[in-house]
Amino acid sequence: MGGDLKDFLRQAAMQVGAGGSAGFVEVCIMHPLDLVKTRLQLQAKPGTAAAKTGTYYNGVFDCIRKMARSEGFFSLYKGILPPVLVETPKRAVKFLTFEQYKRFFLFGADKPTPLTFSLAGLGAGVTEAILVNPFEMVKVTLQANKNKVGQVPSTWAVTRQIIHESGFGLNGLNRGLTATIGRNGVFNMIYFGFYHSVKGFLPEYEDPVEEFLRKVGIGFVSGTLGSIVNIPFDVAKSRIQGPQPVPGQVKYKSTFGSIATVYREEGFAALYKGLTPKVMRLGPGGAIMLVVYDYVYEFLENYFKH
Repeated sequence: MGGDLKDFLRQAAMQVGAGGSAGFVEVCIMHPLDLVKTRLQLQAKPGTAAAKTGTYYNGVFDCIRKMARSEGFFSLYKGILPPVLVETPKRAVKFLTFEQYKRFFLFGADKPTPLTFSLAGLGAGVTEAILVNPFEMVKVTLQANKNKVGQVPSTWAVTRQIIHESGFGLNGLNRGLTATIGRNGVFNMIYFGFYHSVKGFLPEYEDPVEEFLRKVGIGFVSGTLGSIVNIPFDVAKSRIQGPQPVPGQVKYKSTFGSIATVYREEGFAALYKGLTPKVMRLGPGGAIMLVVYDYVYEFLENYFKH
């Protein structure tokens, strides 16, 4: 019994260490694209009154150019503190819970199946979403602010303001929770399900460079597929957590209600706003996370053995 517990704790420590490292590296590299995605998702349809109230962005590079010019270059890192603070424990939780859910969803089989990987990913995504949603709420609020970097309130000031005005509940710091659950659950279901199923199907290479490229390729496709499928939930999340079109009136409240409103008023394509920067981030970002996780986990495993 003692040996089993020791083995479990060692495995958990390796999963936490590898997952935390993967999350930290990914967010430091890819955060500007996450910010651009949020700005594109928040803006209204061209020609509407809401679209005329501020700067309109005509795509990823136009958004980067206009932000750098009007808000300063480092505006591309607005809202980075909440994800930096949360990404290490968030990714640690993601990979740790994925491994535990994987055991639960074996359904008596000797080894995991694609269904096992997908359901474990879904469970990990839901768990992750519940933990990180307050940080997402603060991050989106900061990313929506179009003032120059020096004029943007601090992370702590925004957090205190949200709590003071709306509390901790579903109208306050946990606003948009169901949309975050939908976004993260769907993404991780596809992300883990595709990556581990295809990685197990395609033969490994003995050459370390070829093996590295194999993992990067599978991780890139996994992140891209997950991003394409889950983005309507992401758009709903940004609309719910971001500033409402009319101050004092809550237009975007429920997840599916927000999706229906965006579709009705702006068309089907609006549900895919921000897809380009999202794929640009989570395609390579997904590859970075899984590859860093695999290599750090392997390093820790060898370290514990010796």
